[in-house]
Amino acid sequence: MKRISLTLIAFIVATVLYSQNDKKARAALDEVSAKTKTYSSIRIEFTYKMENTSQKINDSYKGVLISKGDRYKLSFSGQEVISDGKTVWTFLKDANEVQINNVSTDGDSFTPTNLLNTYNDNYKAKLIEENAKHKVIELVPIQKKNFNNVKVTIENARKMVSSLSIFDKNGSVYTYQVNKFESNLPYTDNSFVFKKEEHPGVEVIDMR
Repeated sequence: MKRISLTLIAFIVATVLYSQNDKKARAALDEVSAKTKTYSSIRIEFTYKMENTSQKINDSYKGVLISKGDRYKLSFSGQEVISDGKTVWTFLKDANEVQINNVSTDGDSFTPTNLLNTYNDNYKAKLIEENAKHKVIELVPIQKKNFNNVKVTIENARKMVSSLSIFDKNGSVYTYQVNKFESNLPYTDNSFVFKKEEHPGVEVIDMR
């Protein structure tokens, strides 16, 4: 679940010279980021795919992500990851087990949601495809990470990310395809806290 937790990653200050395409790519990302920040909350239904040709892996799962500021709830492949911005609860449904951690500030963490807030310092951006419907932007990390690059597809009309693919160094490709996007739904802060009383007999593993 590390790849789709919504922890904030550390900023890496860097100075980069950009080509005209890089400037255009960053302008598109700036538009998406600015619009996203106007939403009080976001709900996304998505499909996650993990492919690795050499290992003959081709997995696909559906999930739901709800976020409000630093708070989020992610339901995905038999797990729920919930955070109030300070604490992260990972609930494993089949095991009836919840693991509790502090929100990570690990510089190697990568999350689709925080990507648009950190690309200026962490990534070199390049526009690699553009048509009337969408733009495809490649992001290459400035500092060494456990993935090579990321490709972000932006829908022009709504100025939103419609898909995102992470190309790992082991040959795996992780793709997140947005199926449904809703904003400004009335979620309370209490929606982003794990409630033990709703899970009778749950085993609690506090890793803080």
